[in-house]
Amino acid sequence: MTMQTNEELLTVYQKYLQNERQYSKDTITAYLEDLAQFQASLDEQGELKGFAQVDELDVATFLNMLHDKNYQSTSVARKISTLRSFYDFLILNEVTDQNPFEVVQIKRHTKHLPRFFFEQELEKLFQAAMQTTPPALAVRNTALLEVLYGTGMRVSECASLTLAQIDLDNQLMVVLGKGNKERYLPFGQSAQQALQNYFDQGRQVLMGKYHQRHDYCFINRLGKPLTSRGIEYILNQIMKRSGLKGNIHPHMLRHTFATDLLNNGADLRTVQELLGHADLSTTQIYTHVTKDQLVKNYQQFFKR
Repeated sequence: MTMQTNEELLTVYQKYLQNERQYSKDTITAYLEDLAQFQASLDEQGELKGFAQVDELDVATFLNMLHDKNYQSTSVARKISTLRSFYDFLILNEVTDQNPFEVVQIKRHTKHLPRFFFEQELEKLFQAAMQTTPPALAVRNTALLEVLYGTGMRVSECASLTLAQIDLDNQLMVVLGKGNKERYLPFGQSAQQALQNYFDQGRQVLMGKYHQRHDYCFINRLGKPLTSRGIEYILNQIMKRSGLKGNIHPHMLRHTFATDLLNNGADLRTVQELLGHADLSTTQIYTHVTKDQLVKNYQQFFKR
């Protein structure tokens, strides 16, 4: 590789993540933000070092900066993972012969169980979604909740979902997941009805009003395709109206989907396939049970 400046290396790396690794836009953005933060750390030292000239002192300075800014261990670990992968890429392309982040070890944090919604919380969310104004956005928000909860798809998959990927009659979707892998997702009658209402009373109304023409399923109030961040914003607004405390993230609906499947008897391999996990160990985090299920099992198996 003849590219040597930091900017050139980052441009080539971005293309590598897009074309060869086929990462989502959100993932690539996170990688580039971590790298930009590291470059800023190098620039602050006043030596204008290239990535290939980084040494142990530069790494230590960067870690100290993250510590001073009170980053959580999970965030630090992610940044180190990004930089380690980046330097593996540089080694592969003969820009450097060493990875300064190879030996960096971050203290393991205690794993927390994924946060999911209980049935009563879900009911409050759906009620809040239906109370959105105007009505066109109410049916959109309801359909959005039904699809995220009813399929367990990732927010990036939801944002890129098109009408051609949805078979309403057979209650089936085909989505493109990580690594551009296709998978089929069935959905229930509730999601089917919510989508039909949205298409008739929401999407068609907004697309016509603002003269938009595209195939994306979920749209904003101006008829344009919803982004991943747009979906997060909508869900946070629903959360506020519901009276529930805390912030909502689309992944919480995905967690709830997986938890409910397992608690109702689905096997781990099925859940793995539906979630689009390449490794079964990723799915195993959902093998916890809810408090309701604990009580139910206790009453069933302990008769006294």
